[in-house]
Amino acid sequence: MAALVGTTAIAGCTQGINPTDTDRALIGAGVGATIASVSGENVVQGAAIGGAAGALCNDFRLCQ
Repeated sequence: MAALVGTTAIAGCTQGINPTDTDRALIGAGVGATIASVSGENVVQGAAIGGAAGALCNDFRLCQ
């Protein structure tokens, strides 16, 4: 689960295109759902964690 959170936080970060929180949330949700599906975990939960991580990554200065 920790790997899922860490990976989606990083995946929600984009550089050079000045994304909004919504952009990062959508990217994070997509990556989180994909990782959860591949690893046999709950896809909805993966998307929720990824979306939250993507939306909040700049607030915690993980993607600047």
